[in-house]
Amino acid sequence: MIYVKQYMTNGKKTDEGALMKNLNQTLTLTGFFLLAAAAAGQFAARTFENFGSWYSTHVYSGIVAVVGRLWGLFPVSVAEFGIYGLGIVCLWYVIRHRSDWRSVASRAFFILGGLAFLYTYQCGINYYRRPFSAELSLEVRKSSTEELRELCQFLTEKVKENADSSEYDRDWALMGRRAMIKLGREYPGLAGYYPKPKGVAVSWILSVQQLCGIYSPFTVEANYNQEMTDYNIPHTICHELSHLRGYMREDEANFIGYLACIKSEERPFMYSGYLTGWVYATNALAGQDMESYRELYEQLPPQVIQDLSDNNAFWNQYEGKIAEVSNQMNDTYLKMNDQEEGVRTYGRMVDLMLAYHRDSEK
Repeated sequence: MIYVKQYMTNGKKTDEGALMKNLNQTLTLTGFFLLAAAAAGQFAARTFENFGSWYSTHVYSGIVAVVGRLWGLFPVSVAEFGIYGLGIVCLWYVIRHRSDWRSVASRAFFILGGLAFLYTYQCGINYYRRPFSAELSLEVRKSSTEELRELCQFLTEKVKENADSSEYDRDWALMGRRAMIKLGREYPGLAGYYPKPKGVAVSWILSVQQLCGIYSPFTVEANYNQEMTDYNIPHTICHELSHLRGYMREDEANFIGYLACIKSEERPFMYSGYLTGWVYATNALAGQDMESYRELYEQLPPQVIQDLSDNNAFWNQYEGKIAEVSNQMNDTYLKMNDQEEGVRTYGRMVDLMLAYHRDSEK
């Protein structure tokens, strides 16, 4: 009986070892397949001129309707808590199986392949779609200082008109979806399903990186920083939701967020859009005509000046090495996706506002 029992035990160990080996091989091959599929998607988007636009319109919109709707059922950011959960599970697995490097490596490779696949087909390809500005037929060109000054004066008047929004509720998610749906009726490229935007529970993580919001390509979620100054939130929500329509360029997302806010029927959103536009435009003006900038600043109501001061104070407290590293990583990420100006791409929003302002005055 002793020998029979020993034989059965060895057989069980052998079977378990074979199963583990097969599982490791399967995970490695699957990870390789996912990486290859991701590379194929990136190649197609970067090589074939109209592939990005076709994919964004015909495929990605369906992904948003299904995946975005699914994760949108959860009241919290699935991406945020998914990162926490994945990190804990991975750490636990590595510690428990630290002597079995093949199992650890195969699972790491599988996760890497899965993330690359999701990123490519739920975000990366969209960087190569037709620009939103092309759909508006805007003439984006170099503008004179006088044109910039006129835009800044216009924005100053609009900020003053919409400054008193304190009596309004702050149901950011509901108002943000309404604003984007309304804009989608005017511009077909923005039409479609919008899941609920979600505030990040531990927004400090975004604050130390100097981030107002972030789009999660893995769960198709629009996330925003809940800690920042209120006036920043509406524009950030619309900016992040624009990514769910496949517009990944930061300058265009900023511009879409601006349009969604100023065309909204909600006063806090109109205020957010005009004040965000004012900040971008007057920063550009200050570099050319500081005296005009000071004159415009002095026209602002005390509430607006306080909001701007609170906003500066909020971000100043998080300046440091982490913010510098985050900015450099963001710059590299944007350049890897053919946004050659990197983080300076954000400044191109002013050119789009100028083009839109000229077009509106015709």
